Amino acid sequence: QVQLVESGGGLVQAGGSLRLSCAASGSIFSIGAMSWYRQAPGKQRELVAVITGGGSTNYADSVKGRFSISRDNAKNTVYLQMSSLKPEDTAVYYCNADAIVVAGYLEVWGQGTLVTVSS
Repeated sequence: QVQLVESGGGLVQAGGSLRLSCAASGSIFSIGAMSWYRQAPGKQRELVAVITGGGSTNYADSVKGRFSISRDNAKNTVYLQMSSLKPEDTAVYYCNADAIVVAGYLEVWGQGTLVTVSS
């Protein structure tokens, strides 16, 4: 069993910053790409940022220059540093990971953490 547990969400004023964390636990051999997605009310889930096992990153155009994704492989943890937050960043943020387990490849999702940006 593999679990992803997110933390760090909350209420922040526009222009502020938050850092999200997502820790993987369970019987994991290794973790490949780790990603952050978000889903705003009434909208589809969208990819925010991804970081590969080798550390390459990619971002949605809407967050480039404001968000930064990083990972600590020793802790099986991925982070999302969010700065210059805007009301339109309000959403539930979900962590996603490609895990290699005993049975093979497993895609895992976290339960989500709510980020609310007030204007």
